[in-house]
Amino acid sequence: MTDVFKSADDLSEGYYKLIDARFSLGDPEAGRKAFEEGHIAGAVYWDLEKDMSDMDSDRGRHPMPSRAQLTELFRRSGLSLDDRILIYDGGGEPFAARAYFLLRYGGFRHTFILKEGFDGLRTAGYPVDAEPCRPQVSDVEPDWQAHLLASREDVKGVSEGREEGVLIDARAAERFLGKHEPLDPVAGHIPGARNFDWTRLKKEGYFDTGEAVEQLLRKTADKDEKVTVYCGSGVTAAPLFAMLDHIGQEDLRLYVGSYSDWVSDPDNPVEKESD
Repeated sequence: MTDVFKSADDLSEGYYKLIDARFSLGDPEAGRKAFEEGHIAGAVYWDLEKDMSDMDSDRGRHPMPSRAQLTELFRRSGLSLDDRILIYDGGGEPFAARAYFLLRYGGFRHTFILKEGFDGLRTAGYPVDAEPCRPQVSDVEPDWQAHLLASREDVKGVSEGREEGVLIDARAAERFLGKHEPLDPVAGHIPGARNFDWTRLKKEGYFDTGEAVEQLLRKTADKDEKVTVYCGSGVTAAPLFAMLDHIGQEDLRLYVGSYSDWVSDPDNPVEKESD
């Protein structure tokens, strides 16, 4: 098991660099406003759409940033590959997990998600202030972990049986089955995918790292399977990626473009419950 998720009351002594990833899909400015009103002292802010996505790309609703964009983000955040990095959002949300995936992709070796989020750290006595954090810019050279990132072509290979592996869709069952689709132009899922609603990873509002969640995940994917996770736009699949990483899934990828990228190509097939 890899130690990905940490609780505020079991943080080991020592220094962490902090990333505040609070965000609201319903109000894209809410996270930054919350950060400016008060954040854990020393934290830098990563915005889902301005920092952790390339919104000028046409590869889905929250496309993957380029390596150049990520390198710039890592450097202006003052990060080095050996830093211990603790990421928080509001707790039980997908945004810290998105940051976790990007850091893992960049080769950062000691990156963690705080289960209880901002309030957990504040309650544990970490100081809160509204001062902007301006870390010293680093010259970090990312150690790209390309095997963690799945392209549309990779996913097509798995879906068509030309490439070994399984696809896991992290959306709610109604969207997976094509019964309800509020965001994308075509309802359904990538052919052959399995479904595991990412919200099943939570208990009482926070991510649950107990044996029960591991058992649920193992009913969906065996430890030795090559797993590619996706969702609607690559955001809510990130907690599923992080939890599978936490329980030791050895061959694991994230399709950041996800379903929104898949259906942007009208030639790509989809499955629905009625199919």
